[in-house]
Amino acid sequence: MKQSELQIELNKFRDYVINESKKNLSKSGKGSGKLFKSINARVQANANSFEMDFIMEEYGLYQDKGVSGKERKFDTPYKYTTKAPPPKAFDKWAVKKGLAPRGANGKFTSRKSLQFALSRHIFKKGIKPSLFFTKPFETAYKKLPNQLIEKFGLDALKLFNESIYLTK
Repeated sequence: MKQSELQIELNKFRDYVINESKKNLSKSGKGSGKLFKSINARVQANANSFEMDFIMEEYGLYQDKGVSGKERKFDTPYKYTTKAPPPKAFDKWAVKKGLAPRGANGKFTSRKSLQFALSRHIFKKGIKPSLFFTKPFETAYKKLPNQLIEKFGLDALKLFNESIYLTK
């Protein structure tokens, strides 16, 4: 396989994974924010090797793979054990979603109370895996030409686990 052919195939793979991941985020209602905009990749093909890195906000990994909570478990390497997510992480999200619950007396709940409640809920129930990135990656991998797979002896899980670079 010529280097230029390799580069073309890798670019197709990269573009498919990025586009489908962004489509999946859009379908789930999460497709306009920081995570959506951060999804990108770098591809470099050399004579005997290639390098591919997918880049996204760190929390994208947790959205994709999910996080087990104290009460509800998912098949994921991530879990909340003793520490809940910081309440302030939910401030902009709650405003964007228009969350303004009322208490028993009919008054609006304070923003701080809402953030705390969201943090506790996530701590207990976890984050259900969305696989917004995993599914397109696996689909694209299955479509890679056999010649490419044979030449480089790729292992899908190893490639997947080593190809995500997180931004902070």
